[in-house]
Amino acid sequence: MKIKNKIIIVTGASAGIGLATAKLLSSKGAKVALVARSKDRLDALAKELPNSLAVVADMSKISSIDSMIKTVKEHYGAIDILINNAGQGIYGAVENVNIENYKKVIDLNVIGVLEAMQKVIPIMRGQGGGMIVNISSMVSKAYYPFLGSYASTKYALNALSLTARAELEKENIIVSVVHPGLTETDFGKNAIKSDETAKTMSSRSREGMPKPDSAEYVAERILSAIETGKAETYAHE
Repeated sequence: MKIKNKIIIVTGASAGIGLATAKLLSSKGAKVALVARSKDRLDALAKELPNSLAVVADMSKISSIDSMIKTVKEHYGAIDILINNAGQGIYGAVENVNIENYKKVIDLNVIGVLEAMQKVIPIMRGQGGGMIVNISSMVSKAYYPFLGSYASTKYALNALSLTARAELEKENIIVSVVHPGLTETDFGKNAIKSDETAKTMSSRSREGMPKPDSAEYVAERILSAIETGKAETYAHE
């Protein structure tokens, strides 16, 4: 799909991968709806990016998601692409993960994405097509100590996304998944974790691990996913 003049929602647009993606898509001529919880950051970004719209929303809350979709549709008159990027990590051995914290992450990483998809699909169907890009993770393709609970949310996201792709293909609605690897953002800092887990992971910090990708590099991979329409796009292929 071509980017120019497309109306694109980017969730988690105030920082990291979402911020880099919003800037890249805007530079290609897209009209970007910037979605996050931080009003000040979004307002500043909206002043920087032409034809953009700041929409404050909590992607873990269904009522907030519904209101966000309605606001974007009323403002632009259409929604061509939805990029579900907002998410949070949770670290801990499987036997120690706090169930209430796990539920919170599921609400954001899985339920919130599903709700946003369900709200835009009828809009896209009415327009004759559209695209949904869900940001997963390379952890959904492997097994890493202390990341099982987080990875499980991305495994679930993959299943929802690729099933929806098959269901919606005949209606010209493309659903794709992007799998970033280790990325230079505040993701780890903002993840939910116990003190013991944090210390364990810190002591192993990136020993023998590849250099992290920049958020800008991942944004380029997201752009590639939009342009090619591939089912899955990896950080490195």
